[in-house]
Amino acid sequence: MATTATAPVTEIVDLFVELCTIPSPAGEERRIADRVGAELTALGLDWDEDGSAGTTGSTAGNLYCRLPPTAPGTPLFLCAHLDTVALDGALEPVVEGGTVRNAGGTILGADNKAAIVAMIEGVRRVVEEGRPHAGVELVFTTMEELGLRGAYAFDHARLHARTGFVYDQQAAIGSIVVGAPWQRWIRARLHGRAAHAGMVPEEGRSAIVAASRAIADLRLGRIDEETTANVGLISGGTARNVVPEWCTFDTDVRSHDERKLSGLVQELLDAMAYAASTSDCTLETEVVQLYGGYRFDPRDPAIALASAALRRVGREPVLERTGGGADANVFNERGLVCVNLANGMADIHTADEHIAVADLELMAAVTVALVEAALEG
Repeated sequence: MATTATAPVTEIVDLFVELCTIPSPAGEERRIADRVGAELTALGLDWDEDGSAGTTGSTAGNLYCRLPPTAPGTPLFLCAHLDTVALDGALEPVVEGGTVRNAGGTILGADNKAAIVAMIEGVRRVVEEGRPHAGVELVFTTMEELGLRGAYAFDHARLHARTGFVYDQQAAIGSIVVGAPWQRWIRARLHGRAAHAGMVPEEGRSAIVAASRAIADLRLGRIDEETTANVGLISGGTARNVVPEWCTFDTDVRSHDERKLSGLVQELLDAMAYAASTSDCTLETEVVQLYGGYRFDPRDPAIALASAALRRVGREPVLERTGGGADANVFNERGLVCVNLANGMADIHTADEHIAVADLELMAAVTVALVEAALEG
């Protein structure tokens, strides 16, 4: 690990850098799960791995660990995901000028390994310093980046706590997510007719042309302050000289208002159907709700608890909504209360991803502060 003279190297930074050298794209979490499990064992904690791998398609299951309460208060669960988005370069994390980044030309993995180390370090301090607590549970999920699959596969009935936190928001520490959107995914598959493009193009029906007309007619981008839509993937055709018989494209649709989301999805489906008909093609569509949204009142106890913890470490809470999903969506959908806290990571999912050493250490302090605030009420 490379460092500069001004970048302090602590146990939490060492562990973070080590985890960032382990590739763990969604579906390939075995090595990172083993390393996290070893760290829990070193702390003297009992933990287990569930059997969700067969359901999610991952090489590992979700990890679960519980510290029984030693004092009255509000039990908490903390959740971080083990996986990252796909890699397109080497993992060579370095510490430069107090910031951790990847010199290998791809993601760092702060999303969500920064949360993993903050939670582990926070719990280590609770255990080794004998701090009283009302019960702390740790959940490390798989396949978060591919539709929150690990969280959906986790048996939430195992949790004794009804209130939890994830650290999975790209923003300055102090930001509390009080609202996240519903998300649906539309796959459109257009079927035309193949023909030789040089000899008898008039006998063909281009599915790519139909898809292009459909996409051109869709309302995409920022629809309003609560709603977005995006076509992110498209594929079709077999060769340059063949009128393409098939074309498929995928659309991501999100809104903080479920009724708006339903209305926009139907609008997009209607536009796709019209474009297919005018191109003499047939259309197949599949609509999948990836996760449900949520919204907290600023007066909710979990928001008050998070605010108290942040103030303990010198950060003034900022309440905001996010356009992304996280494991918090799943836990809230299942009747638990789960708040997403920003942890200082920046430029996630890009080669410029980075996080300050100070923020790694501060989020460990936030973890301890959450435990203390929960103990008091």
